[in-house]
Amino acid sequence: MTLPDRPASVPFPLPMGTSARPDKPEEACGIFGVYAPGEEVSRLAYFGLFALQHRGQESAGIATFDQGQSHCYKHMGLVSQVFDDQILQSLPGQMAVGHNRYSTTGSSHVCNAQPAIVPTRLGKLALAHNGNLVNASDLREELLQRHHDLNTTTDSEMIAFALAEAVNDGDDWIAAAHQAFNRCQGAFSLVIGTPEGLMATRDHQGIRPLVLGVLGPLPERLGGPAAYVLASETCALDIIGATYLRDIQPGELLWITAQGLTSHQWAAPTPRKLCIFEMIYFSRPDSIVNQESLYSYRRRLGHQLAREAPATVDLIMAVPDSGVPAAIGFSQESGIPYAEGLIKNRYVGRTFIQPTQSMREMGIRIKLNPLKDVLAGKRILIVDDSIVRGTTSRKIVQTLRDAGATEVHMRISSPPVTHPCFYGIDTDSQDQLIAATKSSTEIARQINVDSLGYLSWEGMLKATEQDPNSFCSACFTGHYPVDIPELFKRSKLKFEHKEPVAP
Repeated sequence: MTLPDRPASVPFPLPMGTSARPDKPEEACGIFGVYAPGEEVSRLAYFGLFALQHRGQESAGIATFDQGQSHCYKHMGLVSQVFDDQILQSLPGQMAVGHNRYSTTGSSHVCNAQPAIVPTRLGKLALAHNGNLVNASDLREELLQRHHDLNTTTDSEMIAFALAEAVNDGDDWIAAAHQAFNRCQGAFSLVIGTPEGLMATRDHQGIRPLVLGVLGPLPERLGGPAAYVLASETCALDIIGATYLRDIQPGELLWITAQGLTSHQWAAPTPRKLCIFEMIYFSRPDSIVNQESLYSYRRRLGHQLAREAPATVDLIMAVPDSGVPAAIGFSQESGIPYAEGLIKNRYVGRTFIQPTQSMREMGIRIKLNPLKDVLAGKRILIVDDSIVRGTTSRKIVQTLRDAGATEVHMRISSPPVTHPCFYGIDTDSQDQLIAATKSSTEIARQINVDSLGYLSWEGMLKATEQDPNSFCSACFTGHYPVDIPELFKRSKLKFEHKEPVAP
């Protein structure tokens, strides 16, 4: 296996700052599309978004097209909170576009909910976007100079206006898409509804995922009339009984109409650079990537982690739920028993009601509660998928000690996160990433564990059993596959990376 080039580890020159931000990379967005004449497409979109809820919990929206007429409903909240039967019945049509949002560009506000709806000379378009443009500022300035009335603060709306601009200049949908997408730099998977058909594309390096499926039995001639489904992950196909066909390729444009499906290439094929964090954490473990479930990949991460960072303990446990497959893999490889030591309240969601000071002093545990009889008197090794800031890890470790664990060791099934993401994952600036400012020994001391071990970068890529060059791992290395404008880069990179001096 030939590994891509990587920089050496980042120096640790700065003190760690504080922030109220969550202690995980925040989700990307979930997008969904369906072309299915004769079906209740709004209901299919609802369940598709329901399966993709983990990718964004701020807002949800569905747009449908009925004989050229568009209908849309979107609001803040979870899918089950935004939609009911009456709303879904008000969204008729033959095709639908859906979106779950977590804001990476633009504030959390109802005006920024998607799909983005923009009028054109050929009728309205509805665009759902997962990703982040690195040239959003330049594109916004270009659109404002041409007197476009931008209604939101999202880069997604800018893509929609770039497409509408090309249509209004006389192009058909396909030619307009070629022109618009070539104006966009960064990461973008898109599903776009138009009065004529459904469109789907990925950026020329395929950083964010997008898959194609078909409803019901496979048609005799793929490309002919069929009911097609598009989604960020295969779990959204499973929930509606659709069959996975393939991934949308980097730089590919799919066009689905009453005549069937056609494929166009708007950018020259380049090596895929799928975000490795989709594999480690973001996508659901039952979603399929490279012909296997991500559960299987994450379990292999645990096998590799046990080989690289063994420990002498009594029990292996996970931070639920994202650390479970790797913890099971670690247990299988090491022969040390696996047990549940923390119980997660899976009905909490995101609450804005904060506990009182007296409740905090009583040690209220909203999301995780320890099993004291399992932990008492035991040496525990806890497995998690990542550490970003370290604040949550420290609280979990203290919870385990308070429950009677005599030793607490931690293993992480990914390398240290040392660089921010610019491609659609909301991460802290670099000086807030604990591994960018502290050594592993210092991190272990800060989160109060007896030992700390990370999976190596090489081990993470080896476990994919794929070409390691086909993944973006910039959050671990600082090697960004799409160039980042200097001003944009400086907003998150608070100090320059320096190569260590050779001994």
